[in-house]
Amino acid sequence: MWFVQAGLRASSISRNFTVSWSSKYSSCSKANNMPIQSIKARQIYDSRGNPTVEVDLVTENGLFRAAVPSGASTGVHEALELRDNDKSKYHGKSVFKAVDNINKIIAPQLIKANLEVTQQVDIDNLLLKIDGTPNKSTLGANAILGVSLAVCKAGAVKKGIPLYKYIAELAGNPEIILPVPAFNVINGGSHAGNKLAMQEFMILPVGAANFTEAMKMGSEVYHYLKAGIKKKFGLDATAVGDEGGFAPNILDNKEALNLIIDAIKTAGYEGKIKIGMDVAASEFFKDGKYDLDFKNPASDPSKFLEPQALQNLYLDFVKEFPIVSIEDPFDQDDWASWTSITAATPIQIVGDDLTVTNPIRIQKAVDSKACNCLLLKVNQIGSVTESINAHKLAKSNGWGTMVSHRSGETEDTFIADLVVGLSTGQIKTGAPCRSERLAKYNQILRIEEELGAAAKYAGEKFRNPTA
Repeated sequence: MWFVQAGLRASSISRNFTVSWSSKYSSCSKANNMPIQSIKARQIYDSRGNPTVEVDLVTENGLFRAAVPSGASTGVHEALELRDNDKSKYHGKSVFKAVDNINKIIAPQLIKANLEVTQQVDIDNLLLKIDGTPNKSTLGANAILGVSLAVCKAGAVKKGIPLYKYIAELAGNPEIILPVPAFNVINGGSHAGNKLAMQEFMILPVGAANFTEAMKMGSEVYHYLKAGIKKKFGLDATAVGDEGGFAPNILDNKEALNLIIDAIKTAGYEGKIKIGMDVAASEFFKDGKYDLDFKNPASDPSKFLEPQALQNLYLDFVKEFPIVSIEDPFDQDDWASWTSITAATPIQIVGDDLTVTNPIRIQKAVDSKACNCLLLKVNQIGSVTESINAHKLAKSNGWGTMVSHRSGETEDTFIADLVVGLSTGQIKTGAPCRSERLAKYNQILRIEEELGAAAKYAGEKFRNPTA
């Protein structure tokens, strides 16, 4: 059996999902030949202590569990994350409506459909049909995604292959390549309580020989960075943000870059580690300008930057530092500025709030030449099939794809298998710190071990690893 029963660890495939068994599910007799025997959702908590959705799906092969992440700096064009908005409970963030939608609407209809768990496309299409809205506002993207993820995990076991290989099959991807991790080592923006406007400063160990060495490099630089911040700003400056990166109380974005460069040099990895940024500029876009002091209630409007001035700041950064990727450099609807910076620099320009893993937005960005890389977040679009299709659309237009976590994460490691299965070449899932972040990186280490000599690391080719 490809599942864990009575606390015993089964084959290596079992580590690609959470499987358990109890008397609660004993009524799901093996005599019942329905492909899906039961689906049950519940409210659990994410890494910020906020409610989110978890789904248990039972087949003859066992119980398959999936949990749904949640973002903080969410794009206005994302699929709807259904919250109860009852301010008297959980600060309005409970997800009991989404849970009920799974238990009372999705579960009976999906079980009645009698579809095999390997029919991922048919199941996802059925979920979209039941919802019937463009942004999943009836059921909630969090409800649909939880079921879709659990189905995918069950499908892998039904086929008798690891989850990453099953995803590769679903995507028609013939080559397995391990990604370059983009470690978020300094947090700002909506992910931290400091004054820093730009949200993430990342390190990419493109010069590593393999994923194991990339993790070593990232971990060592992270700890040298901690020591450097402690020496310069004191111990209290080494507190971390939502994604495990340090959050020193600095205002100057260039100072963050210098701190990282010093840590890379101290670790002895100069030239082997590049820098990436997630600006999340929509968070500080005001009246057509950009406020780099937006966390200050008394910020001075006369100091807000025009789009061209902000672009010039980025280009100066690129000249001075080994920056290879900038995500969300402008507001999600400031299309002209996106097109301008993509034409002005050869580095990777990543669309997150701009594209929200949505094929309509991706196609508009392709037509506008607004960016050249998709940030793939499964909960922005709401199903496995749509996520795979978004990547394939981006790839067919010569873009890269960076698979991403959310700032409100769970211990679910699905995106680790997703990035390997799609061979996108790059993943960001936080700092080499905090278990909900390390869970994904550790899963990729296990996959690398399983692949053995066949393991390939994207390295310098992270933007287009299959070329």
